[in-house]
Amino acid sequence: MTTIEPMTLADIPQVLAIDRLSFPLPWSEISYKKELTENTNAHFFVAVDGERTGWQQWLGRPPQRRVIGFMGYWHIVDEAHISTIAVHPRWRRRGAGEELLVVALKHALSLGAVMATLEVRESNKAAQALYRKYGFEEVGRRKHYYRDNGEDAVLMTVQPIRVMMNAER
Repeated sequence: MTTIEPMTLADIPQVLAIDRLSFPLPWSEISYKKELTENTNAHFFVAVDGERTGWQQWLGRPPQRRVIGFMGYWHIVDEAHISTIAVHPRWRRRGAGEELLVVALKHALSLGAVMATLEVRESNKAAQALYRKYGFEEVGRRKHYYRDNGEDAVLMTVQPIRVMMNAER
């Protein structure tokens, strides 16, 4: 069972590991710490696998917190700008990324956001399909946006956010 919870400082080592597995230019530990402690506009969440291992269950211990994905967004005036989202490769295509997206967008709505934006690699068709499912549309391109290979970013926006909540499972 996966749950979505606010990211904590204790989650950063696991988030960094997923970030390194997911992106050619991962964020630094300092960046995550600053987002969580200094940026009042930043909101970060983790997807946590709640299954117990056999020995934990046998001993009656609570499950260890295992982060399987994360996402962050910045709430600026009436906009949610999704800054990062990733799921551990072993946990992809099981719905954790979608759950992270929905929780973050609902959270942004509760803060008064009416639109959401993001950049996604032109080659990341799976992510683009997920975003389209929730009403995001391509509104532009950022040429040579990604420093590792010069790939373009597709700029996607949904407005109003409420429209895409109809796509929930």
